[in-house]
Amino acid sequence: MPSKKSARLAALTVAAVCSAASTVALSAPAHAETVAIHDIQGTTRISPYAGKAVTGVAGIVTGVRTYGSSKGFWIQDPNPDADPATSEGVFVFTSSAPKVAVGDSVTVTGTVSEFVPGGAAGGNQSITEITKPTVTVVSSGNAVPAATVVNARSVPADYAPAGDTAAANSINGLTLRPGTYALDYYESLEGMNVQVADARVVTATDPFTELWVTVKPRENTTRRGGTLYGSYSSQNTGRLQIQSLGATADFPVANVGDTLTGVTAGPLDYNQFGGYTLVANSIGALKSGGLQRETTQKQKKNELAVATYNVENLDPSDASFDKHAAAIVNNLKSPDIVSLEEIQDDNGATNDGTVAADVTVGKLIDAIVAAGGPKYDWRSIDPVNNADGGEPGGNIRQVFLFNPQRVSFTDRAGGDSTTAVAVSKVHGKAQLSVSPGRIAPADAAWANSRKPLAGEFVFRGRTVFVIANHFNSKGGDQGLTSQYQPVARSSEVQRHQQATLVNAFVKDILDVQKNADVVALGDINDFEFSGTAQILESDGALWSAIKSLPRNERYSYDYQGNQQVLDQILVSPSIRRGCGLEYDSVHINSEFHDQISDHDPQVLRFEP
Repeated sequence: MPSKKSARLAALTVAAVCSAASTVALSAPAHAETVAIHDIQGTTRISPYAGKAVTGVAGIVTGVRTYGSSKGFWIQDPNPDADPATSEGVFVFTSSAPKVAVGDSVTVTGTVSEFVPGGAAGGNQSITEITKPTVTVVSSGNAVPAATVVNARSVPADYAPAGDTAAANSINGLTLRPGTYALDYYESLEGMNVQVADARVVTATDPFTELWVTVKPRENTTRRGGTLYGSYSSQNTGRLQIQSLGATADFPVANVGDTLTGVTAGPLDYNQFGGYTLVANSIGALKSGGLQRETTQKQKKNELAVATYNVENLDPSDASFDKHAAAIVNNLKSPDIVSLEEIQDDNGATNDGTVAADVTVGKLIDAIVAAGGPKYDWRSIDPVNNADGGEPGGNIRQVFLFNPQRVSFTDRAGGDSTTAVAVSKVHGKAQLSVSPGRIAPADAAWANSRKPLAGEFVFRGRTVFVIANHFNSKGGDQGLTSQYQPVARSSEVQRHQQATLVNAFVKDILDVQKNADVVALGDINDFEFSGTAQILESDGALWSAIKSLPRNERYSYDYQGNQQVLDQILVSPSIRRGCGLEYDSVHINSEFHDQISDHDPQVLRFEP
């Protein structure tokens, strides 16, 4: 994944540019109609009045948003119809700070629009809105319509209907079935006042003042209080994003496993950063779950400890070096080999052609020593400027750290950013042509993406081949709440190509030396059950060792209420069948609001 921060900022910029064009364009009639809110919402995701002028739409103001680019307010009809598919609430887009208050009884005249957050190309569902409004306040101080209770009983177990194949799998034109599908249920409440109670936090508070809860406390629960994303067919229907209409300073600072006790209530919105969102007028009191950062075991004398850790765009200007160092020394117990992902060049995002990362890596190594750890040595290959994706100018790359008191690196000259590493047979053993080297760097599979870094290490006389990876991100995939069901995962195409190349390279090693110890690790940017992982594992060349853990411990990342695997350590058959393989997903970041990276490091211990 791209970092959550950079992805959100980029998306906000795109949203600001595209918002004017992100509506369903229909011709407007010559005259306005007087209708109720449930008539406007209709029984599908697209209003039957989209593009039409309406007059005198009556409702009680349930929430007012005075910030951001989507200023406006929600109204709800206190006299609902009998159809559960038709929402009784709607958002009124004012563009400037609204001049109404919660409890006002109003009538609204304007144009019905279907706004697609993030732009229509992103595939999100649309929000039914009344735009260009003329608002009349009839009275003030009225009781707000009672909040609809959203809980484990009300949300269906099935996630979404299959889309209409004649409409590119869109669900927009399908009649809502709120008693059957979770996405239909939430859509039937769009714009209405809703509430959750005693909701457990499943994604920590982020820098954008939002968190995720579940209304289904028993749904795919992980050991530490989150919700596991375990397969494409097992969606977590109880996830719900929480934002607030109140002051940022009053928003709860929560970790996974905490609880919002009591009632959290407000209008149900939809946005491009996760879909259905309860925008709260009132938020329950925060009760800590007492979550603590994990610590792995120290490797034994005869065990090799190999780790992967995405340090999220680390560059010399960052203030997190001491924290990363403390994590490596204290939480990871100073692994013998550490594959670092997202090490930036020596001036970070400054786009001036700098590609060296000596300063960045040196600063981290010094911080590790100051934290009581070993004096690591390191190997890497500088990328071609701006050729490996990531933040422009940052030139992220993988780096091997290794403890020279425990393991040695076999240097074999000739590896550079464009030279492909090969495998040869020397004295009956596999050997890399260059070490460190890059796997097929000129192949189109690595366009604008990080090339795998391969190296030979020796531990207690045994050669171990290590391949550090950072596959391309999921950017461009449709979100789980997309209007297209099942969602398209376009980014898989490139990752599958990348996995094919890595798998073939590992096979080259094993063809020469069947019992070779090979470790392929890093930010794979895909799940252990994904097609990407299956390709990496094909023909038994590799096995994702995170599958040695119980299911409720298999995660390294927490995204939109789903705990999931992105970081993996895969091993060759000799390691899988060898002595005492131990795997640990060390949860120090993904579940915490004060994370120093959005990824949890992974550690493997084994006897070569």
